[in-house]
Amino acid sequence: MQHNDVSFRAPKNELADAVSWVARSLPARPAQAILRGMVITADDNGLELAGYDYEVSTQVRIPAEVAEIGRFAVNGKLFAEIIAKLPNKPIDVTVDGSRAKVACGSSKFDLPLMNLDDYPQLPSVPAVTGTIDPNLFTEAIGQVAVAAGRDETLPMLTGIRMEVEGKQVVLAATDRFRLAVRSFEWDPAQDDVQAALLIPSKTLSETARTLDTSSSEPVQFAVGTGSAEEIGSDGLLGIVDRQRQTTTRLLDAEFPKFRPLLPKTHSAIATIEIQPLLDAIQRVALLADRSAQIRMNFSDGQVELSAGGAEEGSAQEVVPCAFVGEDSLMIAFNYGYLKDGLSAVHTPRVVIGFTQPSRPAILIPEPEELPEADADGNFPTPETDFTYLLMPVRLPG
Repeated sequence: MQHNDVSFRAPKNELADAVSWVARSLPARPAQAILRGMVITADDNGLELAGYDYEVSTQVRIPAEVAEIGRFAVNGKLFAEIIAKLPNKPIDVTVDGSRAKVACGSSKFDLPLMNLDDYPQLPSVPAVTGTIDPNLFTEAIGQVAVAAGRDETLPMLTGIRMEVEGKQVVLAATDRFRLAVRSFEWDPAQDDVQAALLIPSKTLSETARTLDTSSSEPVQFAVGTGSAEEIGSDGLLGIVDRQRQTTTRLLDAEFPKFRPLLPKTHSAIATIEIQPLLDAIQRVALLADRSAQIRMNFSDGQVELSAGGAEEGSAQEVVPCAFVGEDSLMIAFNYGYLKDGLSAVHTPRVVIGFTQPSRPAILIPEPEELPEADADGNFPTPETDFTYLLMPVRLPG
């Protein structure tokens, strides 16, 4: 039921942050008009703002001076735009009949209410499965999400695979052209917890981007019922960060078997300082044609980058690098994918491992010590918590 007597005052910044966070997840073109709604509940503990589109739900609590308790719904994206533009003064909201009135300084807005009877019930967050440090969570999601697919016709590639075995967590994402894998430890609620989930990458990325990484409070992950036997059984993931909680339906699709794709050894290895390489790629890529291809010719002590050709003009630049295993190697990559991979490696230098120019290469953070070549002259892959596998582009001829 809609209440006709809601009344509260809230600080501008906290209200603006909360409504913009909820509005971000609301659908632009919902199947039902009511799903555009943001539900606002005023009670003795302040305000709760929520949104839900049957896939993703968001709820956030903020303090407010509540004069009259109650619950109502308004167009969420419009409400968020209005609050964002208001001056930095306390905001008064009152519900009167079928309208919500917003007042701040000399600004006044009058919005129609949406019918709460049509609004779906919000899912409840399952029991906590484990907790993660917010900085670690943000870093790990950022590293793998770049490789997730955007093509909705291939749903198994639009997710991030999350494998949990006790303390160990492995995240993986691929769009068929690259694969990113990150492993880390978390704090499980039960030592024997096991799970294999496919989580929409868009939701995870949005959640990670808006986390308060200055907080020392861990982020809670809640999957299915939270029990070891039934984990993931009802296809729901909850993420709770202090006063904010998000739930998302898990993807019901089969993620590709990715471990066999990761090479165990390499015929050649290069180590390069990342920033100068990124700068050079940005410049050379100005003359890359529509195929977005950049060529890399590795030899002793250097890599020559080149792009373009006789018709459109060409560019070359040499970057110093250490290169062992072969006299020289020519390989080509999509420069956007290469830049994504280099940016996801969070050490000053990157190790690039090659098998042959037509096979995928790996990018990993530079370890303290590189392994020696084995009896066959191949280099074992160093132990690492992050791997970015990149398919090369076929060179002409």
